[in-house]
Amino acid sequence: MILPIYVYGHPVLRKEAQDIPLDYPGLKELIQNMFETMDASDGIGLAAPQVGLPIRLSVIDLDVLSETFPEYKGFRKAFINPHILEIDTTSEKETMEEGCLSVPGLHEKVTRYSRIRVQYVDEELQAHDEWIEGYLARVMQHEFDHLDGKIFTDHLSPFRKQLIRSKLKALSQGKFRCGYRTKVYTK
Repeated sequence: MILPIYVYGHPVLRKEAQDIPLDYPGLKELIQNMFETMDASDGIGLAAPQVGLPIRLSVIDLDVLSETFPEYKGFRKAFINPHILEIDTTSEKETMEEGCLSVPGLHEKVTRYSRIRVQYVDEELQAHDEWIEGYLARVMQHEFDHLDGKIFTDHLSPFRKQLIRSKLKALSQGKFRCGYRTKVYTK
């Protein structure tokens, strides 16, 4: 089932998500719905708060980028209760343009470190604690930021934030167009 994606300005996007029990009701179905929603929206990642759930769950599919990044051929994974344990501040910083399904139509350059240590549980309920590098590290940081109530625009300079302020306000008021189902916060 394709779920609506919550748009910038909705309070659930600013709420810190909570870990869930591994027997969370309907977990497998929710993961499938999140993948289906992400696919229908042409995304490469989706976090549970983006579909209105303040829980620590994220899905990532980098297979769609395997022509550019052959190392991600077949990479399609769910991350249950993920946490970034450490950021390797000695690793390279890379600046790349990012976008977000919850911030439709807006793309900005974001600088992130290229190596992180993460802990999570996979769909088979196996625990992982590993170092991640490269583009996957960037995508994980973006998606896991959502679980901490952050959006990629939070990483912009104050000057850049000022320049896009009116665009963000328009998004929060539902003044945008995109090709997927959305949910805008109404008071």
